[in-house]
Amino acid sequence: MADVADLAGVSLKTVSRVVNNAPHVQPELVERVLAAVSELGFRRNPLASSLRSGQTNATIGLLIEEIANPFYATIAGAAAEVARQHDTMLIIASSEEDPAREEQLLRDMCARRVDGLLVVPAGDDHSFLRAEIELGTPMVFLDRPAGGLLADTVLLDNRGGARAGVRRLVEAGHRRIGILLDSIGVYTMRERLDGAQDALAPAGVPYDTRLVRDGVRDPLAAARVVSELLEGPDPPTAFFSLNNRITLGVIEELHRRGSDAAVLGFDDFDVARLVPYPLTVIAYDTRELARTATELLFHRIEGDRSWPRTVVLPTELVARGAPPR
Repeated sequence: MADVADLAGVSLKTVSRVVNNAPHVQPELVERVLAAVSELGFRRNPLASSLRSGQTNATIGLLIEEIANPFYATIAGAAAEVARQHDTMLIIASSEEDPAREEQLLRDMCARRVDGLLVVPAGDDHSFLRAEIELGTPMVFLDRPAGGLLADTVLLDNRGGARAGVRRLVEAGHRRIGILLDSIGVYTMRERLDGAQDALAPAGVPYDTRLVRDGVRDPLAAARVVSELLEGPDPPTAFFSLNNRITLGVIEELHRRGSDAAVLGFDDFDVARLVPYPLTVIAYDTRELARTATELLFHRIEGDRSWPRTVVLPTELVARGAPPR
C-alpha cells in the first residue's frame, strides 16, 4: 500500500479507502490509485485485514477423511453450495483418517481465523478444540460425533438403518448372516453393528461372532472373507456389509461363485442399480447431511447461542441390482 501511495502521489489513507470501496473519494484520486494498483500488481490481503481489525474473513473450513471417496466429495460439494449462498469461501482439507494430522489441520484452520468449522472426525478426542469454541469459533461435527467435546452434531441413523435391514433378512428366513466391517474403532461401524444385534436378539437368532469379520478395508479383502466364510462349515446364507466398498467385494465374490446368498449393504452407490446381483442397500441423502450441518454452522456464525444440538437424519431400505433369480 505504501508503494501504491508513493506512485499515485496520495496518502496511505486514500489508498485504503479506494481498495476498500469507501464512498466520497474524489474520482481523480480513485483513478490515480487504481492506475498505480494495476501497474504494481497490488492485491488486497483480506486475511491480514481481518487480523488487524479483529473481524472474520467470510471463510469456513471443512475437514473430511478422504478427498477421493465419493461420499466425502458429495459432502464437500453440498457444503460449498451452501457456503456460496452465504457469500463465504470453503476451505477443504483431508485428514486421511489420521488423528494427529486431523489435530494439526484443525489447529491450522483456527489460526487462519476461519469463521467456523465443519468436521468429519478421524480421532476420538477433540478436547483440544474446547478453547477455540469458548473463544467463539463455531463448529459442527457431521457423520460422527466429537470425542470429549460438547458440540453441534449431524448424524445418520446408523443403528436404526442397520436394525431395519437385518430385520428384513431375518424375516426372509436367514439365520446365519455374515457381517463384514471396516474397523470397530469407527463410530459408524459400531453403531451399525449394534443395530444388527438389535434385530437378531428379538428374533431369537444368536449373534455368532465367528460370522463377524473386522478389518475389511477394501473390496479385495471383502471378497477374500466371503470366500472363507462360504467354504467353512455351516456357511452364511446372507451377508451384511457395513459400507459400500465392502459391498462391492461381497457382490463380486458371490457373482463369481454363482451363489444365491442375500446381500444387505450400508450406503448406496452410483452403479448399484447396474449390479448383476440382487441386493438391498441402506440409503440416505448425503447432500442433506452436508446441507444440514452447513446451515447449522451458519446459524451459529450469525449469532445463535442456543445449547449444542444433535440432528439425526433418516435412512431407508432400497432394492438395487438385478431382480432375484
